[in-house]
Amino acid sequence: MIPGETVHSMLPQDLPWWAPDHAVFFGVLYIVLFVIGTGLGVVFLQSFIETIKEARKEEAAAK
Repeated sequence: MIPGETVHSMLPQDLPWWAPDHAVFFGVLYIVLFVIGTGLGVVFLQSFIETIKEARKEEAAAK
């Protein structure tokens, strides 16, 4: 990549990691996206488990 050339893709294999500004920016970006994705996964999993528990309680109360 020529200095000053724009990045056409945000995929890790397409980034010029030798450029410190790209490495810092995209490194932090990927870390933030990972943290947000993990948080959303935990919330969805907890709500799914809670829904199943409540459904079982309602089933037991109906019997």
